Amino acid sequence: MDAKRMKGVVEALLFVSGDEGLEAKQLADVLEVQPSVVKELIKDMRADFKRQGRGLQIVELAGTYQLTTLPEHAPFFEKLAYSPTRTSLSQAALETLAIIAYKQPLTRVDIEEIRGVKSDRALHTLVAKELIEEVGRAEAVGRPILYGTTKAFLDYFGLAQIEDLPEADAFHSEEGLEEETRMLFARLDAEQLTIDDVDGNTG
Repeated sequence: MDAKRMKGVVEALLFVSGDEGLEAKQLADVLEVQPSVVKELIKDMRADFKRQGRGLQIVELAGTYQLTTLPEHAPFFEKLAYSPTRTSLSQAALETLAIIAYKQPLTRVDIEEIRGVKSDRALHTLVAKELIEEVGRAEAVGRPILYGTTKAFLDYFGLAQIEDLPEADAFHSEEGLEEETRMLFARLDAEQLTIDDVDGNTG
């Protein structure tokens, strides 16, 4: 595999790894090269990204490489997060929120095992809306992020505390997930709240 193709693979791997990132050794094992080769590739990729004016960068945090956006673009992300066209929660975001609400704290991998699909976009949306937040790190390889709900979540669904959620059995199936999601929809309808209401109350 030539260097150009390996760079493409590294970029894709970092993209799918999300907030957890990947260590040089993990990348090296997948590419079947030495970690030193991976480090040199990433060094070149960083230079490539900067030279090409890309909107992404590769950073090294706690021994892992992550693909992230540029800090100077933050104002644009804030506009997107709070734009009128994004004030409602999608089905995917609500499913993810239901899982976190009833099973917190848990990692992205835990969520995806329950949903059966990737959840990066839904997680990013919920974090941007301040409905979930990082509440710790799991005692596992790579120390993945543990997610939990926020005070804004309680305000959003008209709850005094998380224990006020409708009671439900622990769910491990698609049918169970649909029930948890339905309960959150019912709570939302009962309170007649919107994301705009929450933004106004918490801003």
